[in-house]
Amino acid sequence: MSDPFTQTINIYLKVDLTTIEDYFNEHDPAPIYRRQLSHKLEQYLAMATSSVKRYSVIFFKFKCDTEIDRQYTEPLLYAVRRHFVSKQKIRELEFARFKKRTWLLLVVSLVVVIISQGFLMVLLDDNHNLQSGISNIIDVFSWVLLWQPIDKLLFHWNPHLKDISLLKKLATAEAIVLMNEKTKTYEPQT
Repeated sequence: MSDPFTQTINIYLKVDLTTIEDYFNEHDPAPIYRRQLSHKLEQYLAMATSSVKRYSVIFFKFKCDTEIDRQYTEPLLYAVRRHFVSKQKIRELEFARFKKRTWLLLVVSLVVVIISQGFLMVLLDDNHNLQSGISNIIDVFSWVLLWQPIDKLLFHWNPHLKDISLLKKLATAEAIVLMNEKTKTYEPQT
């Protein structure tokens, strides 16, 4: 019985002498396994993985016509994995920076609230007529000041984790080579 929450995403890539160059940046002089991916391939991968859910499984399926074409699958797979590992590291650094900035903003906001709530109330005595009005103004100011950092900490971290999870899945996706001649499935050694 299959799990209703698990979704399989198959990313099909045809590998032959004519299409292999289209998968890479044409201006990159590096060896094939170290090249940058082309913008078209990145768009295709983004479109193919747009419906990925938390428990989705991703497969790269390389379609080859001959054994000569099959030799390009491992360098292509290595380049794709290297690409997504580097994107994952960048996204993790962005998430760490997001958390650090948000916590710092929350701490600064709390300090300002404590100063405004504590010291300003000490300056005003109980017999002062404006005390209740100023107290209400300070309460509203405190809520407005604390709203953004609390909102970010509670609700804005999930897209970061979703992107990191997707990049991790793409970097570790299983690869299957489909040979057209014998219709057998081969897996490259990774």
